[in-house]
Amino acid sequence: MAKRMDGKVVLITGAARGIGEAHARLFAAEGASVVLADVKRNLGAPVAKSIEDQGGRAVYVDPDVASSDQWDSAIKTALSKFGKLTTLVNNAAIYSDKGLESTPPDLWSKILSTNLDGQWFGMRAAMPELLKNKGAAIVNVCSLFGNIGVPGSTAYQASKGGVRLLTKSVAMEYAKRGVRVNSVHPGSINTEFATGVVTDEKLKEMRTQIPMGRPGESIEVAYGSLYLCSDEASYITGTELIIDGGWSVP
Repeated sequence: MAKRMDGKVVLITGAARGIGEAHARLFAAEGASVVLADVKRNLGAPVAKSIEDQGGRAVYVDPDVASSDQWDSAIKTALSKFGKLTTLVNNAAIYSDKGLESTPPDLWSKILSTNLDGQWFGMRAAMPELLKNKGAAIVNVCSLFGNIGVPGSTAYQASKGGVRLLTKSVAMEYAKRGVRVNSVHPGSINTEFATGVVTDEKLKEMRTQIPMGRPGESIEVAYGSLYLCSDEASYITGTELIIDGGWSVP
């Protein structure tokens, strides 16, 4: 039986753990060859090896997504290993819960360069190869905080708001050229990304607002991206898929 991602070659950033790792494992299980990109070699390389040990096809690369030159190197690795690139999942991100006055300029710049510039660099570097392949797709991992505002996390919210409209702009630009571009917008997800930088008290407060009564899991976000990257979503571009347990509904 054919799998959803048979014949696809997918580059996933921030793939060493959490939402990115879930994407890499799911896409590989669905038949894709996966390129795991993450600056944390000690975490990313073992994930790639684990996928290969389970019969999947994977390679690890360690670019800084905020560097255009390092993106070019990551694309070359994908081509040398798998011969093509059909799909890009932009997931790498930095979070801070600091507000306007408590965010120093260097932190603002670091978050924007990784979260927003990194996704722009990624699409720009990958596009020439994506255009060569039928059914090419990009998914930018955004955030519910790219749609709604909450106190604090000023730089993070600004970056994700930028990703939301960047996605739509690029989707419009390439709609007639065969590359679909969409975004997924997770709410509160049960990952180290959140628990490592947000207090338990704040997490508990956030999660009381979720109608489904629980945080999401990384795999639930990955399944949303899987659909958007698959040929089943061939008529979908420029959309935003909110995965938040109903948090944004009221």
